[in-house]
Amino acid sequence: MNLNKFFPFLFLFVGIMCYSQQDTLKVTSFDDIPKSRLQKDEYGNEYFYDEVQKAKIYKINGEQVIVLDELTLRANPHFNNQLDRNYYFFLNKKLNRVYPLFLDALEHYNSIKAESANMSSAERNKYIKQRQSELAASYEKQLRDLTTTEGQVFAKLMNRATGKTVYDIIKELRGGWSAFWWNVKGNIADVSLKTPYDPHRFRDDLFIESLLQSNWNLGYLQPYPGASNFKVNK
Repeated sequence: MNLNKFFPFLFLFVGIMCYSQQDTLKVTSFDDIPKSRLQKDEYGNEYFYDEVQKAKIYKINGEQVIVLDELTLRANPHFNNQLDRNYYFFLNKKLNRVYPLFLDALEHYNSIKAESANMSSAERNKYIKQRQSELAASYEKQLRDLTTTEGQVFAKLMNRATGKTVYDIIKELRGGWSAFWWNVKGNIADVSLKTPYDPHRFRDDLFIESLLQSNWNLGYLQPYPGASNFKVNK
């Protein structure tokens, strides 16, 4: 069966407004793709699989055609006024700035959990203190440079990914006393380390969830491992 028969069904038009970002997908030109990287579908048609966008890219009758594995359409939240809309756009900039730091933090947290799982209490404490010193040397300046909004977005992303608040994570790794003092420091900067991520209760979280889906859908941000497992419970 020839793919050309299904040509009308292969075009997906998505109108999603996401700040200053364009509404088009950034795709490598099909002509620039090395032949060695092309694959063939069940009908013998050549395509390139884009891992970032999770999409097959074809060239049909001189036109570049994109077939997405999965497309999540998510309407923007309702804006009460222009100020509300501007804040949504403002949050997108903060999300994009803090997202790489969040990915690093999540990777380190998961590796610390895995590597210390079978250690004795004394070995675990020594190991975590060592890792903490290494991470502080690498990330302390970046964390200190975060604005209050960026710090809060970071805390909410960690909760979305792990199911634990930043307070819970610190308590798990360093004990209750450390968690208490980290929360005090967070509150001084108007960043709550105990507040959970809940798009149904908190408008900021609703905005963040919408922005995450839009950025992932358009390929501007790469979903973290297990990102699709999060469920918004009412």
